[in-house]
Amino acid sequence: MAHFHSRRSFLYSMISGGASLFASRGFAKPFQPGPSSLPPFSRFTDVAVQARLTQSILYGTPGEVSYIVESMGGGCAFFDFDNDGWMDIFVIGGRRLDDVPPGSGNRLYRNNRDGSFTDVTAKAGLADPGWATGVCVGDYNNDGWEDLFVTYYGHNRLYRNNGDGTFTDVTVKAGLFHTGNRFGTGCTFLDFDRDGHLDLFVANYVEIDLNHAPKPDIHVATCAYEGQPVYCGPRGMQAPRNALYRNRGDGTFEDVSKPSGIGAVSSSYGMTAIAFDADEDGWPDICVACDSTPSLLFMNNHDGTFREEGLMRGLAVSGEGQEMAGMGLGVGDFNLDGHTDLFRTHFQLQPSGLYRSTGKGEFEDVTAASGIGKERRFVSWGAGIVDLDNDGLPDLFCVTGNVYPGLERTLPKYPAKGPAILFRNMGNGKFVQMDESTGSGITARHISRGCAFGDFDNDGDMDILIMNQNEPPSLLRNDAPSSNHWIKLRLEGTKSNRSAIGSRVEVSYGERAQTQELLSQSSYLSSNDPRLHFGLGSATSCSIKVYWPSGLTEKLGDVKADQLLTLREGAGVVAGRPFHVWR
Repeated sequence: MAHFHSRRSFLYSMISGGASLFASRGFAKPFQPGPSSLPPFSRFTDVAVQARLTQSILYGTPGEVSYIVESMGGGCAFFDFDNDGWMDIFVIGGRRLDDVPPGSGNRLYRNNRDGSFTDVTAKAGLADPGWATGVCVGDYNNDGWEDLFVTYYGHNRLYRNNGDGTFTDVTVKAGLFHTGNRFGTGCTFLDFDRDGHLDLFVANYVEIDLNHAPKPDIHVATCAYEGQPVYCGPRGMQAPRNALYRNRGDGTFEDVSKPSGIGAVSSSYGMTAIAFDADEDGWPDICVACDSTPSLLFMNNHDGTFREEGLMRGLAVSGEGQEMAGMGLGVGDFNLDGHTDLFRTHFQLQPSGLYRSTGKGEFEDVTAASGIGKERRFVSWGAGIVDLDNDGLPDLFCVTGNVYPGLERTLPKYPAKGPAILFRNMGNGKFVQMDESTGSGITARHISRGCAFGDFDNDGDMDILIMNQNEPPSLLRNDAPSSNHWIKLRLEGTKSNRSAIGSRVEVSYGERAQTQELLSQSSYLSSNDPRLHFGLGSATSCSIKVYWPSGLTEKLGDVKADQLLTLREGAGVVAGRPFHVWR
């Protein structure tokens, strides 16, 4: 492990140098789009209006942000709350600073199976207006119905799915209520002790009391940006501790933040949280993207404790040793080497970072080498490593939107609204940025935050849900090239947790192989369609290997493409929920 110490020494020396490398560089010219000679790619159309997603998501006062809590929300989710085989939609919402007008709060939309959705928030009991930020999905009580955990500035909430279209707030009953206000952000269900019950990790952002918080002030360094007054923070604010809760298996949780070692770290401003097997030892680790401070990587010690090693393993800072403003995390195997890589979004003037995994818990910053480092015009948020055109090569996607919406009035180079950013995977470790040829859904500008990836119309490609502040959400329908093939996998745990969160799947097709992990949260404070989707390119069949959280490994060979399979732990392929294309 001597190489860890040399890397750590180098990075610490880089950080202590003080000056930020990116700050002096200004804006790069927009990345030139890929050549027109490439094979056809997907086109994206925003069908939110046709889908009846027309309710604006209130979050703060448009154009006026006085406090940091008004800027950071929120996430969104694709999940099947009624178990009918169609992805429903949950979108985090907020309120105004001094008012809670009608339409405030979160929204739940039921999929009508015809391309449209019905707002069922009131019946479900999920609105709860406040400063909601993030969401993670998982069946914490193993009853076969996916539950929701929602983070807030104030008090987080656990919603138990009752199986009848309603949810019950069981936060207090489950032992998850905390005294005092916290600024909860990232959250993820995971089975850190592999006992078959989903535990819960919660990231916290900053310590702030709105009753005594400072307002924008050009004379205070942490309350101004390029000579303009902006909301204060996160720098200058105290970084809080994160929390870990162990599931007792009886519907309640025990706070194990202190004995696990999670609570010993209070050095970073936590944002998106993911649980994945960084070193491929069969135990889930936890990564937290952190704003303006080193990102965190908690390695699982297999005994109920964790050790934080983000710096020595290459994820805490950039390859140049710079602290980055980490927002979102995309997770996937972009180079098809069987290891889980990360795509982390950052602040304006900072490129989003691509971190290649070596497979042993170490990561290399390949942002520049991959060709994505020139794009640094926007504040970037929700992110994914997702095969959008089903060619068998996972692409990179993120959404953008400024945290200082009033800044563009005096500094137009910092627009409030931004487009989506899409990098196409060229299959050689390089990416090209796509242009308006991918459709108006990509180029349309919004103040976006979270995004989730899923197949809402069950047509075999990955659509994109986007949370936009003070606008309706975007629903980008993906029309992928019909010549490419795909396979979807829905996993059911038996000895493992029912949601099978933490499972690792390898799909081999042609001369390629790709690995994915089943996550509870990723992107920016969001949750994706839990059915793992693999583009297969021209391959018409594939083989599948599943590594279940319990330690069981199962294999399937010569599986036909273009279908959804339900795999039950220990039983193989079983009859699943309906899977029909509506159009």
